Amino acid sequence: MNPGVLYAALAFAWWGLFPLYFRIVTTVAPVEILAHRIVWSMVFLVLVLALRRQWAWLARVLRQPEVLAAFAVSAVLLASNWLTYLWAVNNGHLIDASLGYFINPLVNVLLGYTVLHERPRRAQWIALSLATLGVLWLTLAAGRLPWIALVLAASFGAYGLMRKVAVLGPLEGLALESMLLAPVALLALAFWARQGSGSFPAPDALTNLWLIAFGPITAVPLLLFAAGARRLPLTTLGLLQYIGPTIQFAIGVWVFREPFTAVRLVGFGCIWLALLLYSADGWRSARRVAVAAPA
Repeated sequence: MNPGVLYAALAFAWWGLFPLYFRIVTTVAPVEILAHRIVWSMVFLVLVLALRRQWAWLARVLRQPEVLAAFAVSAVLLASNWLTYLWAVNNGHLIDASLGYFINPLVNVLLGYTVLHERPRRAQWIALSLATLGVLWLTLAAGRLPWIALVLAASFGAYGLMRKVAVLGPLEGLALESMLLAPVALLALAFWARQGSGSFPAPDALTNLWLIAFGPITAVPLLLFAAGARRLPLTTLGLLQYIGPTIQFAIGVWVFREPFTAVRLVGFGCIWLALLLYSADGWRSARRVAVAAPA
């Protein structure tokens, strides 16, 4: 078996199981969890870079304001995605969060068309139309836009687009994003500690350990994903990415017991059908390329 499949599958499964970890620290506010996630991720990534002696890129980047600006934007997108997801999990909206990652591949198609001027195939347009119909149905059924799903899909889609055209690799890029966000996160943690409203250091060692562990727990799946992405065609990677939201959806329905009515099933059904069509089209396109390559 291609080791890339194992790396990517582990990364997506890891992300799918994240909600179980977040529920361990429900006593900590989502915005404070975000600050810890940023700070301890930076600490972990700096240690990895130090062990690899991989610092040459940093001096070059510090002399390129346009690169720093681009990564500042991607860092804000990543932080907003993390915060929205944390709030959703801790407030009983994990099913809505899973919907955001289900529709993310279709958002990528839309961004490719509007920003990169890529030409979607007919099946991709049909898939986008079906997903739009599903979102409209969920909006009418609930009387409001599924804003959690839309914010997650839009922020992660835009983040992926920024990283697609980035000049740094996955490890260096994530480290730089963490470094850019860390000063704000550290100031926030210091303020909460001074006010006596912070959760760190906590009276019990276990809570402190959970918060510090956010560093490797955040960074490791991103590194696994990068390792898998280098070894797999995009079609295979696209199919594997549904592991994460599928696990999230299952946890939301059967572990957290969030309500999932037949009316919502219709909207989700439209989106799942769109994803099936999108995946089948991607697989057929990859097969045609593979057949044509020897010729």
